[in-house]
Amino acid sequence: MIRARHEGVRVSTKPQAEVADVAELIAEYDEERPSRSLSGRWELGIWVAGLLVALLVLKQVFWPFAKGGQYYLVMFLAVTLPLVFLCYRPRKGGSDDPGPLDWTLAVLAFAVGAYPLFGGFDAFLDRQGQLTDLDVVAGTILLLLVLEACRRTTGWVLPIVCVGFIAFAYYGGYLPPSWAISHAGVDFAQIINGFYNGPTGFYGTPLDVAATYIVLFTIYGAVLNASGAGTFFVDISFSAFRKSRTAPGRTAATAGFLLGTVSGSGTATTVSLGAVTWPMLKKAGYPKESAGGLLAASGIGAILSPPTLGAAAFIIAEYLETSYLQVLIWAILPTLLYYLGIALAVEIDARRFGAQPVDIDAPSPWVLLKRGGYHFLSLGVIVVFLALDIPVYSAVVYASGVAALFALIAHKGDVRTWGRTILDSLSTGVRGALPVVAVCAAAGVITSTITKTGLGQELASALVDVAGLISSNPSVVLFVTVVLAAVAVSVLGLAVPVTASFIISWVVIGPALVELGVAREETAMFIFYYAVLSEVTPPTALAAVAAAAITGGDVMKTMWRTWKYTLPAFLVPLAFVLTEDGAALLLRSSFVDVLWVFAASALGVAALAVVTGGWLVHRAQWPERLLCVPAAISLLYLQPVTIAVGIGFLVAAVAVHLLLPKMRKEHHA
Repeated sequence: MIRARHEGVRVSTKPQAEVADVAELIAEYDEERPSRSLSGRWELGIWVAGLLVALLVLKQVFWPFAKGGQYYLVMFLAVTLPLVFLCYRPRKGGSDDPGPLDWTLAVLAFAVGAYPLFGGFDAFLDRQGQLTDLDVVAGTILLLLVLEACRRTTGWVLPIVCVGFIAFAYYGGYLPPSWAISHAGVDFAQIINGFYNGPTGFYGTPLDVAATYIVLFTIYGAVLNASGAGTFFVDISFSAFRKSRTAPGRTAATAGFLLGTVSGSGTATTVSLGAVTWPMLKKAGYPKESAGGLLAASGIGAILSPPTLGAAAFIIAEYLETSYLQVLIWAILPTLLYYLGIALAVEIDARRFGAQPVDIDAPSPWVLLKRGGYHFLSLGVIVVFLALDIPVYSAVVYASGVAALFALIAHKGDVRTWGRTILDSLSTGVRGALPVVAVCAAAGVITSTITKTGLGQELASALVDVAGLISSNPSVVLFVTVVLAAVAVSVLGLAVPVTASFIISWVVIGPALVELGVAREETAMFIFYYAVLSEVTPPTALAAVAAAAITGGDVMKTMWRTWKYTLPAFLVPLAFVLTEDGAALLLRSSFVDVLWVFAASALGVAALAVVTGGWLVHRAQWPERLLCVPAAISLLYLQPVTIAVGIGFLVAAVAVHLLLPKMRKEHHA
């Protein structure tokens, strides 16, 4: 691991005594609750079970079951749901080893999960809409177990939301007939039928994505980490910027982007990044809160960015029936704008805080690239194979194979140790996907209920109607609806994981934007960004809270510093849904349109940096910062007239900034 030095003092980039254990911090602040630390024989048993599930997943990639995808999903849920009860405690502070209750629930989960396979899968499907009493009992038990698994892995909120949707489906007939959301009510057996034997229930698109894509990417991340990629990504980030006062901030942002490829979690990336880079930021003179804000913004940026993105990106591809590569392409320009905002904030902060250079005691980047540049190859394999129209699940398996071969280099040719490490990665990858499996199965409760009751369309219409009360102008209605939608997705994301937040928002809020003429592609990406950004949205902002735990800074101040760094990511999604030209930000327009739209958006992000950072050529005062507010808003409303207005405000801000000090000097003279 690279070490840094400042004023003759060598500063280790490893966690210091003042930095809490990384695993403990991730466990405390990540949106997904920590799994048990099992003792010897239990750990071995779960290890074997996870390995067998990984082999099942790989088997489905190359030799799919003849009875179809739903048959595989039934089997997948039947073997993964029991692992949740064995790997996750029923309550915080409980025993690390599974108890009698855990084993009972695990056996029951396998029994009711595999129940559709016992009496003949085709016969079970033929009973759709006319389930037997035993079918209903098995489906009800599976429902309760899915909700309990979700509670263990993510907390109470999502299960409570699911129960609310079930109650709405059953008691809808008791609502006043004048209410738009009232309906005749759904019989309980039909509710269970929708969950257990319908296309939108437990075995719908969310679980399909978890079983087909997400589990493979968690395995890939585990294999990549086993190859030493995580250490290499941090080292190359430290080495790249060397000695300058902005190097510490640039290093944190770059390392966060690269580490996110391995972890796939914004909060986990923040904690891992902070443990390594906080000592350097501290020596450079960063205040605790500003350092925490930079760490949280860098960590969350990793799952907003290609080539991996977050789990919800796979669901976008499925819902829109497009390729995962296409989703990656849509994310390119928003990612550039996000990191442009962070880069400008880093440059400004280094000047405002008077940051000091920190020498990096490390080989040159070229030496490191010669030693470990192969770690980038597996990422390239994914992109190249996707470009060749190879399915994403096959591409990620091949990339995992490439990373596994390179792991042999990290183990210096020790085949036995290497083999055990790869098997560990397969099992670890499956265990890492368990919370997502529970969430995706629970999401089927919501999507099925909305489909049966038509609730999504009614809520979407209500959202548009609320906007219509303010104005009848279509542009104003769209603007108000988009703002309300952004707030709704952000608030929902405070309570439930990103994947669930996206799914719920897509079926409830998505139709409102589509009804107003926003393309489904822009709508999906808009919801995706706000679902992810909920991790840095006050008043919870888990990534920021975790960063504050590392730096020792004030939690609320750290949240607001994080918001400053991530502000472009909050406003750019508005830009690509408010006007037709915004499609260019997703590379869905001509090359010329993409150029001028990106240039205008970049100027808007720069204006935002002046507003939040208070710096242009030198420290900016309130007149120029005030002028930059309408400049940023106008530039991000992607119409030629508003862009011209925004440029005018920005020019005025620069002129005031340059002339005001001279006028003051002349006045005093």
